[in-house]
Amino acid sequence: MAARSAILNVMTRAAEKAGKAILRDFGEVEHLQVSRKGPSDFVSAADQKAERIVREELQKARPDFGLLLEETGEIKGKDGSHRFIVDPLDGTTNFLHGLPHWAISIGLERDGEIIAGVIYEPVHDEMFWAEKGAGAFLNHTRLRVSSRRQLADSIIATGIPFRGHGNAPVFLQQLEALMGQVAGIRRWGAASLDLAYTAAGRYDGFFEADLKPWDMAAGLLMVTEAGGFVSEIGPGKSPLSSGSILAANANLHSHLAVVLRNAGKPKVAPAEKPKA
Repeated sequence: MAARSAILNVMTRAAEKAGKAILRDFGEVEHLQVSRKGPSDFVSAADQKAERIVREELQKARPDFGLLLEETGEIKGKDGSHRFIVDPLDGTTNFLHGLPHWAISIGLERDGEIIAGVIYEPVHDEMFWAEKGAGAFLNHTRLRVSSRRQLADSIIATGIPFRGHGNAPVFLQQLEALMGQVAGIRRWGAASLDLAYTAAGRYDGFFEADLKPWDMAAGLLMVTEAGGFVSEIGPGKSPLSSGSILAANANLHSHLAVVLRNAGKPKVAPAEKPKA
């Protein structure tokens, strides 16, 4: 197993400390103080606690680095090159409903490129981590993306538009185009874990639009370091800035791209053969 760098140790400690703190809240989820942040988007006491812990741990170790946090927004640092991108509780709605599928995600960006990432799932104590050029790991095990080559054998993860978010008509066209060609489609409500699971080969691919940088910063690196391929759903190659992502192994990625990009387009009928 590759040794974690000093900065990865900082990130994993921050994620672990926050995760264990809010795991105690998860056991008493009905007692949480909850306030509305927007349509179908909640802020919980646990969310705020996790962000505070992660921020304090990261700033203590790297006080000059900038931060981009889901709740607080951007905090500029003296070091203009490095920035942590943090989702303190990805899967907030799952958490508040007692569903054990949520995570803390921390990515490190250097000059616009993600160079390290951790995704910690506290319920099962799974720490996914990756560093550019050093591979991706789950706890102490090296990760590789799925080796499946056929859509018919594959399980694909996605995110479904909900109230106030996403383009439902486009998504439904994509779903209709894909569902008859794959073994199954899953929607578990935490994009960071969808990407971590794709890196681990649990899912064969993942696609979603309308994401934020903190949803996928760590996960993007996780997939590529596990041997996968990441792009936008369309032809672009900048998912972090566009919010659109398609991740899979190299074989399935091209197949998925064709299906999703052609979804909703009228099918061209074959030309009739001239009569003799």
